[in-house]
Amino acid sequence: KLVRKPGKSLAEFIDLDLAKGVLKLDVFTSMKKHVGKYFTHPQLRFLMEFPVLFLGALPQHTPALYSLMNYADIKLGTWFPKGGMYAIVEGMHKLAEELGVKFYFEHDVQSIEVANGKAQAVLCQVANEQDELVRLEADVVVGGADYHFIESKLLPKEYRSYNDDYWNNRTMAPSCLLYYVGLNKKLGNLLHHSLFFDVDFELHGKEIYSEPKWPTEPLFYVSATSVTDPQMAIAGGETLFFLIPVAAGLTGDTEALRDHYFKKILLRFEELTGNSISEAIVYKRSYAVADFVSDYNAFKGNAYGLANTLMQTAILKPSIKSKKIKNLYYTGQLTVPGPGVPPALISGEVVAREIVKANKLKKETA
Repeated sequence: KLVRKPGKSLAEFIDLDLAKGVLKLDVFTSMKKHVGKYFTHPQLRFLMEFPVLFLGALPQHTPALYSLMNYADIKLGTWFPKGGMYAIVEGMHKLAEELGVKFYFEHDVQSIEVANGKAQAVLCQVANEQDELVRLEADVVVGGADYHFIESKLLPKEYRSYNDDYWNNRTMAPSCLLYYVGLNKKLGNLLHHSLFFDVDFELHGKEIYSEPKWPTEPLFYVSATSVTDPQMAIAGGETLFFLIPVAAGLTGDTEALRDHYFKKILLRFEELTGNSISEAIVYKRSYAVADFVSDYNAFKGNAYGLANTLMQTAILKPSIKSKKIKNLYYTGQLTVPGPGVPPALISGEVVAREIVKANKLKKETA
């Protein structure tokens, strides 16, 4: 119930069942204290606290509400779409077309045209020989791009809900240093998901949030999708995805730096799993802060939106509805309910319901 609230007013939370549930979640307790109530072994504590690094704060500063992530992982299970995460995109695209949705690809949005407090149209630059400018009229506009980018680059200044000071004072969730690696051999002693926290957990967390810098000795995560779905790799090979959480807004994202960190984690991966893979790499691509900015216009190169601190939760997040444009809505990780694929998808559901309500539409029509 909580994650499906639009976060527009406190009145939404006047719900007895919801209040009971929130209190059960230790919402006013830190994740660190909450985990400490149930686990004493340091490695198990690290295991329970590790997902919090992606939420935008250290465990001691993150509300225990987000133990929901652990519940989802352990109780509900971690699911993998056959064909990879992009299969979700393909599935949604196919369903949308079946429902009559029209897609315009290679249309670079230049601005949102606003008049009398209402979005009138979206102006797009088309990627063709003429570089023509296309005007798409709209009754409602839903912004699924980076919230800060839409506000600061696509809207006239007088129609922005949040100014530069607001954004610069937000606490951001991490960015990431990613490596996509293809191998020409199969590996043993490897699961689909592996967390490597064989180094100082506290130091890495500090270098993400308290004293932002490129990590000294990073913790990292490895996904081996081909362990679950062999079609994700070449015959007799493996597909690996390495992820290092890093502070948002870092400078110095160079190829040399990326190579430095890849060598670091590769050595640890080989040592801890007993797999020698250096000579088996047939494909490698890195992706980091600069790419999040250039490809997604991500504010400060973030990968996970706003930090989920208590002061940036629910109604304290950027609103799903513009404060100054009556038919402009926002979805994605910078608004409610928060970062991650499921919450970002849920934000679309929440916005759809709000649009249906505001326009008195029948659900079937929507």
